[in-house]
Amino acid sequence: MTLFISSCLLLLLLLLIFPFTSTDALTSPSDVSALKAFKATVKPNSIPPWSCLASWDFTVSDPCASPRRTHFTCGITCSSDSTRVTQLTLDPAGYTGRLTPLIFGLTELLTLDLAENNFYGLIPSSISSLLSLKTLVLRSNSFSGSIPDSVTRLNSLESIDISHNSLTGSLPKTMNSLSNLRQLDLSYNKLTGAIPKLPKNLIDLALKANTLSGPISKESFTESTQLEIVELADNLFTGTLGAWFFLLESVQQVDLANNTLTGIEVLPPKFAGENNLVAVELGYNQIRGTAPASFAAYPRLSSLSMRYNMLHGGIPSEYERSKTLRRLYLDGNFLTGKAPARFVRSDAEVMGSLGNNCLQGCPGKAKMCAPSQKPFYICKQAYGGKPKS
Repeated sequence: MTLFISSCLLLLLLLLIFPFTSTDALTSPSDVSALKAFKATVKPNSIPPWSCLASWDFTVSDPCASPRRTHFTCGITCSSDSTRVTQLTLDPAGYTGRLTPLIFGLTELLTLDLAENNFYGLIPSSISSLLSLKTLVLRSNSFSGSIPDSVTRLNSLESIDISHNSLTGSLPKTMNSLSNLRQLDLSYNKLTGAIPKLPKNLIDLALKANTLSGPISKESFTESTQLEIVELADNLFTGTLGAWFFLLESVQQVDLANNTLTGIEVLPPKFAGENNLVAVELGYNQIRGTAPASFAAYPRLSSLSMRYNMLHGGIPSEYERSKTLRRLYLDGNFLTGKAPARFVRSDAEVMGSLGNNCLQGCPGKAKMCAPSQKPFYICKQAYGGKPKS
């Protein structure tokens, strides 16, 4: 009995000292090869000793072996039977290197997340091999070149975030083939051209801070009936934003600031009843005409900005009567007439600015009246004579 107990204790001690010495490989050889190739393309001097990649030691442990006490401690997730890698999610450690096409041998990958590192070069077209991929996150790296058209063959994709890189060229024309895509963020790149037809199930669209241009076309949005958030600020969009845009029944937030739009067509109040718009940002464009009174009829609209455009005429009285409006920015235009009393009271519930216009009766002590109104001669010049109240 004593000998048996001693043998059990010795076996337990060996398991504690050498927990990963099993010769039975768990992970698919193709997945192991892909992981090795991926790590090999990352510059060794960019791998901190405390990072996920530093714990990847293929000579000591199988990637999917459990428990992971000292090796492969983070960065990958495996299938329930520990044979396939299903997630590659790196820590933001400053890894530097190119994305090797061999990584796309991880054919059961559901998530590829390399965000906030220093990967550079092209996104390989062989990414189309990841047919099971649902989430692609390459945010805040230094990827360049165009978005490969092959990405649009990944029909399982639900989320794409390649923002904050140096991508160029136009968006793939077949973006609408990504029928399961819910979120698309390509902001802060150098993309050009027009917006193609968008996927039908898209909810969140972010393309801000690129050099996209041309008019905003109805055809691009026709199939996207579930779209809730549209972020297109800081681009080069031109022309008039059609009334059709405000018929997109699911849209809640719109940001089109810092473009070169020259006009907007807003629906008459009778069409606004079922609209879900909560926030509209149209500042820093070249929009002419009068401030659309119809915006006040949108039952959920709480934030409206049309600052620094070329609006003329008075502030619609409907804005003052709105029960939902809480933020209103109309500064930097050529608006005339008297400032609505509700907005300039000391206990005003609405925040924002009516400054830098041609308004009368906008007291300097009122927060909404800052900055001060334009000099009279500028207003006179804008109207070709004395501004009408």
